[in-house]
Amino acid sequence: MEKQGKGLSNIQEELLKLYANNVSDKELADIKILLSRYFANKDSDEMEVFLRGPESNEDRAAKWSAQPGKFKASDRPML
Repeated sequence: MEKQGKGLSNIQEELLKLYANNVSDKELADIKILLSRYFANKDSDEMEVFLRGPESNEDRAAKWSAQPGKFKASDRPML
């Protein structure tokens, strides 16, 4: 996700556009599930690459945690 200056991120802007359409509660629940699955799959794919990398565990952990945009799981919002 790329931040747009100090304002909203690109995903926040797109979600605001979506909410302007007054989606039903069912559609909103479906969207939350889709987003949850998307980010879970993305994280799973990153972890698989991380675990299969050629570096040692310590080197991989340091490299992965130093990447921009990485944060602790406790920082992620619950849907």
